[in-house]
Parts: sequence; C-alpha cells; structure tokens
Amino acid sequence: MSLKRIDRSILSLALPAIVNNITVPLLGLCDTAVAGHLGDAASIGAVAVGAMMMNVIFWLCGFLRAGTSGLTAQAYGSGSAESVFAVLRQAITIGLCIALAVILLKTPLLKLFLYIISPQPSVEVLASTYFNIGVWGAPAQLIVMACSGWFIGRQNTVLPMFVSVGMNVLNIVLSVTLVFLLKIGFAGIIWGTLTASWCGAIAILLCVRHVKIKLRKSASIRQSGSGTAITYRKFFGVSADLFLRSACIMSVSMAMTSVSARLGNLPLAANAVMTQFFLFFSYFMDGFAFAGEALVGKAVGACSHDELREAVKSLMRWGVWMALSFTLIYLVGSDPIVSLLTDDASVRSAVSQMNLWLTLLPAITVMAFIFDGIFIGWAKTRPLFVTTLIATAIFFSVIFLSHSATPSMALLWTGFEIYLFLRGALLMLIYRKIKMN
Repeated sequence: MSLKRIDRSILSLALPAIVNNITVPLLGLCDTAVAGHLGDAASIGAVAVGAMMMNVIFWLCGFLRAGTSGLTAQAYGSGSAESVFAVLRQAITIGLCIALAVILLKTPLLKLFLYIISPQPSVEVLASTYFNIGVWGAPAQLIVMACSGWFIGRQNTVLPMFVSVGMNVLNIVLSVTLVFLLKIGFAGIIWGTLTASWCGAIAILLCVRHVKIKLRKSASIRQSGSGTAITYRKFFGVSADLFLRSACIMSVSMAMTSVSARLGNLPLAANAVMTQFFLFFSYFMDGFAFAGEALVGKAVGACSHDELREAVKSLMRWGVWMALSFTLIYLVGSDPIVSLLTDDASVRSAVSQMNLWLTLLPAITVMAFIFDGIFIGWAKTRPLFVTTLIATAIFFSVIFLSHSATPSMALLWTGFEIYLFLRGALLMLIYRKIKMN
C-alpha cells in the first residue's frame, strides 16, 4: 500500500469522525438554552447535573466503542465475516447487561451521584427527574456505542457520523417541541433525549442488518474461515483494560475541575475556558485516533507488517501536521478565541497569563491521541491502561505533593500537560520496543 493511498484512507476515516465530534457540543448547548428559557435558574443547573450523571456512566462504558472497533478491525482484516459479527454480538450482549444493571441500580446510583455533587434542593429535584427518565435510554446508548465501534472497525466512520448527527438533530427538535409546544416542561428535555436515543439505536441496528444481508448474498465473503477468533475472554480482557483506563482519565478530568474550583470562581472559570482549547484539539485528533484504530486493526488482522508500519508512519505524520497547525492557531489567535468564549475581562486576563500552556498544548498532547488509536486497533490494551495509570499517578503527584498547600493554575496545568505527554511518550517507547522485537 502506497503512502498516498494510506493518507487518503486516513482522511476518509478521520474527517467524518471529526464532523461528528464537532456537532456533539451543540446538543448540550441546545439543552442548556431550552432550560434557560424555562424561567428558572434551577433548570439550567439541573441539566448540567443530570447530564453529568449520565455521562459518567457512558464515559466509563467507552470501552464498548473502542474495544469493539479494534477487535472488529482485526477480524475484518483477517477476512472472517463470522468473527466480525461475533465481536458485535459480544459487544451488544455486554452492553445490554450493563444497561440492565444500571436500570436495576438506578436508585442507589442516583443517591450516590447526588451525595457526591450535593446540589441545591431545587436543582436536586429536577436533576433526579432527568436521571430517572434518562436512565431508560442506557440500553439504546450502549447499543449505539457498540455498533459505532463495529462500523469503525469495518473502516466506515461515515455511517456512525450520520447516526450520531441524526440523533442530535432529532434530540434538539423533540426537546424544543415537547418543552415549548406541548408544554411538558423540564421533563420534555430528557424525554427528547430518550426518544432520540432509541431512534438512533433502531436506525443503527437496521444498518447492521442491511450489512449482514448484503454479506450473505456475497459469495466472495467468507462466513467462516481461518480468521482471528474473538472469544468472550479476549473481549472481556480488552474491555477491562479500557474501562480502568477510562476511570484514570475521568479521575484526572474531575481533579482538574475540583482543584480549580477550590482555587476560587476566577480560576474555575479560567480553567473551563482553557479546557475548551483542549477539547477543540481533541475533536480533531480523535478523528485520527479512530482512523488509527481501523487501519492498524485491519493490518494486524491481515498479518501485514508492511501495512501496519506504513499506517503508523502516516498517522504520526498527520499528527505532526495537526500539532503544528493548532500551535500556530493558538499562538496567534488565543486572545480572540477567549474573547468569543467570555466577555469577563478578569477571566480573559487570567487565561492570557496561561497562554504558554495553551500554545504548548497541541505539541505536547498529540502523540497521546495517535498512539491511543494505534494500540486500540492493535488490541494491546494493557499498555494503554498501565501507561495511563502511571501518567495519572504522576499528575496527582505533581499537583498534590508540591510545597504549596494549594496548587496554582500554573502547577495544575503543568501536571495536566505532563500527564498527557507521558501517555503518548510511554506508548511510543513501547511501540518501538515491540517493533524492534
């Protein structure tokens, strides 16, 4: 495979994923806007709290998408349609078991979340309504995650993009209709999300069925063969590593918010604005990580060392170009971007003092995204967990073992960028060691 062909494949996989990632924040923005027009400040807070409670569950279940994509890509590369569908069956089965457990345990889970977050009583009542309705969408959400990973593994990021964007658009339309036209009130926001989730699950399952029928009609595709056998044991092993890795990542994200909140309202606001710079970069780099999962997994499944090597080289080259591009954007445009995000002069000033960290962010973090995709596609998830655990431990050591009783914003972001750099650097060293052997 020539470099030019690989680059074309990377872009064809990355661009739809990037479009999908960019549209996701619009949903949260719309829900907040709908709540903001209900005439009660508690509604806005309840949406934020309710969405966070649901997102914690789905974030920890991210292994369903990532694990499914890597293992599917390997099965796809090996040429065994039977193994490809076996991965999907396992992913959906595990996802539905988790969803059932979440529904059965929804009352203690809600109490735990509310205990940790401790919202005001008026917010707590509405947030409880949000969670108690939204939890019934867990099976649908996990089905969509598993099927999206499956399509990515089959080298198709376009269909997951259409399903996700369609769900978000339908969610917005339904929420606005239920709240303002049908006068359901606050509950209409989450009922719109619930309905859109199940519509998305049905749509993506119909797409899977279409693929299955098409493959059955194709005599050129084997329904069984010598392809890689994906057992439940292997799927659980991959899923466990990715689950623990997600827990580490979540602990760092929560610490960033928690520590900045303890520093005061101004550092908290500045941290929130700076986080948008990281998220914006991640929306693009996640697209290339998804491409890495698909292409590397396919090469491993096909036992093509040359294809694997060329895919990694091209992914790293794209990573370098993206890092350079965003470094230039942040170097030149950080102040105008901050002005778009906030009118508060004190917040803009606080972020301006952290411009060095914003400028260094792309170059320091880029390899974490690239090698995440490579190792997920390779299904070598234990190094992913171990390196993330090491980086997380060093992050907490930097911010809590300093001489200062309370970490500063500079120390907090230094620890965060060291954490991100180590994730990529350690994986790069492991990759080079494996390649040499």
